[in-house]
Amino acid sequence: MPTEILMPALSPTMEEGTLAKWLVKEGDTVSSGDLLAEIETDKATMEFEAVDEGVVGKILVAEGTEGVKVNTAIAVLLEDGESADDIGSAPAATPAVAPEPAKTPEAASAPAAAPAPAAPASADGTRVFASPLARRIASQKGLDLSAIKGSGPHGRIVKADVEKAEAAPAAKTAAPSAAAPAAAAPTGPSSDAIARMYEGREYEEIKLDGMRKTIAARLTEAKQTVPHFYLRRDIQLDALLEFRGTLNGQLADRGVKLSVNDFIIKACAIALQQVPDANAVWAGDRMLKLTPSDVAVAVAIEGGLFTPVLQDAHQKSLSALSAEMKDLATRARDRKLAPHEYQGGSFAISNLGMFGIDNFDAVINPPHGAILAVGAGVKKPVVGKDGELGVATVMSVTLSVDHRVIDGALGAQLLNAIKENLENPLAMLA
Repeated sequence: MPTEILMPALSPTMEEGTLAKWLVKEGDTVSSGDLLAEIETDKATMEFEAVDEGVVGKILVAEGTEGVKVNTAIAVLLEDGESADDIGSAPAATPAVAPEPAKTPEAASAPAAAPAPAAPASADGTRVFASPLARRIASQKGLDLSAIKGSGPHGRIVKADVEKAEAAPAAKTAAPSAAAPAAAAPTGPSSDAIARMYEGREYEEIKLDGMRKTIAARLTEAKQTVPHFYLRRDIQLDALLEFRGTLNGQLADRGVKLSVNDFIIKACAIALQQVPDANAVWAGDRMLKLTPSDVAVAVAIEGGLFTPVLQDAHQKSLSALSAEMKDLATRARDRKLAPHEYQGGSFAISNLGMFGIDNFDAVINPPHGAILAVGAGVKKPVVGKDGELGVATVMSVTLSVDHRVIDGALGAQLLNAIKENLENPLAMLA
């Protein structure tokens, strides 16, 4: 029976994508693991691998097509002995629900390929990734896919996994209780109404790509649902700048050049260990308190931004953090990051100091507990410990905090730890 190849979900939050390029053509023979297509998500362009073997019988979605919903049929794969005549009239996209027309006797007697069952979910609601053929076989054998461990790419369940499994009753899913309808969120003027305001004025209409739509949705959600509060401190950088200059002179032969941002990443990672209760994220009905310091850093790219995550940043040397950050930033600008490289973390850093910005307030990226907004280091008059007036390089920072996760006093402890680490850089190496 022909097998539909479905638009994959290449990240847990992906709902649709652009089929950027086909890497196969009709008639090509493919095996599990072969590259089929390049898919553009809201964050990156990723290669899509085959999970079953067969011959590409028909391509249903042309390359360059935008807004292809996850689980939409994009191609048909034929097994041994099958031909294009077996495909029938496979739909090019998942149709909208519509009343079914009355069947004529001829139509009723015509054979039709059975559609693959809908993508299953485990008992906790997590989506189970399985190939269309694996889902069809599981349905015929009465198997619960959530109980089967996949051996395909990224844990995807393939035909062989289902054939090895013994029949078991499908897990029953409890019917969701009827929830009271939520009050509609206030909306602004429609796009047409706004366009009418500018009739007679020259402008360019810019179409929103997937990244811009995602940024708009997530940050709107963050400002509407995350109770932000803000803590501000000035940090003197002279000791750090002197120490950085010494280190860069010693590391020049190795091609290493540390930036101020590398020290900020390290200082925040250590601070999360010093104030472990602040190393947490909001998870709906609970909080998750992390053990490692996984720090995200905002990277500006054309048309948007990424927040790649440096895992276990507290355990890495400054030179290792510097090299990893440069690699992540380069691949972020090329949109070549894998989802696991920009998802996760409990804390983020957004640095606009290189643009001469003195200070600003950053928006928390859910589910993070906090984000540090970093301004430029500028020469300012300061009063020393001895009461004498002097000049120092001062950097203004603002810590945006999710009050559901971190209370005021705890946030203050975290920001004080970051300040102490940056003003005493030698201690970070202890």
